[in-house]
Amino acid sequence: MSEPSKERPEVPEGKTDYVTTRQMKANEKGFVGYETEWVPFQKESEYETPKNP
Repeated sequence: MSEPSKERPEVPEGKTDYVTTRQMKANEKGFVGYETEWVPFQKESEYETPKNP
């Protein structure tokens, strides 16, 4: 049997409402990783200490 190919097929960019995923370049061992960007969907407000009674 022939050995499996070391090259990986190019995967298109994946987009949803909150996440974008891109394929990264293969490293010297042939590992292909994915870069993920999250869009924040919650607002963060500053904490205010409550009033003393």
